[in-house]
Amino acid sequence: MSLTEITARIAGAERAAGRPEGTVRLIAVSKVQPLERVEAVLAEGHRVFGENYVQEAAGKWPALRERFGPVELHMIGPLQTNKAKVAVELFDAIHTLDRPSLAEKLARLAEARGSCPALFVQVNTGEESQKAGVLPSDADGFIRDCRALGLPLAGLMCIPPEDQDSRPHFAMLAALAERNGLTGLSMGMSGDFEAAIAAGATHVRVGSAIFGARDYG
Repeated sequence: MSLTEITARIAGAERAAGRPEGTVRLIAVSKVQPLERVEAVLAEGHRVFGENYVQEAAGKWPALRERFGPVELHMIGPLQTNKAKVAVELFDAIHTLDRPSLAEKLARLAEARGSCPALFVQVNTGEESQKAGVLPSDADGFIRDCRALGLPLAGLMCIPPEDQDSRPHFAMLAALAERNGLTGLSMGMSGDFEAAIAAGATHVRVGSAIFGARDYG
């Protein structure tokens, strides 16, 4: 599927949900993709990308930004506290704020730098033991603690369980966000982004549908 087809489907989902076109940001997830595929999407004019690994992103995006100009880069994978300094310098947004130690580290870095990427709290809506994210029952308190640290929270993020209908998870995240006065909703991937848009997503994270299947070697 092409970038053009994905953007057309996003526009259609916005219309179907009664939302103005352009209210959903498409994050093209370029992790573990061959450089030529990323360059092709850049050449088409897309400028919003997502990466899962700090080291991989640091190895390719400074040079790509030099060649193609400004690119909005989103961190969408788990962030180790010891990689936070590099992350805040490289990324425009971090979607995986999920624990007090990371919040405190980001707050210290933000104070030292005088700026901070936009932050999304990751919520483990499926309460899966193997998955990162704040449990739904802890989310209100964690959001309150992050705000007390002065962190610029943009919204919430979730990755629903693979074997479940995503829609209840999207509805849960939207309700959590509304209750806490947050407008950003990072939810929806290649297989369910239209359902996410219907539920209010502001950011959808689409990788394989744009770039093709990943080869992890």
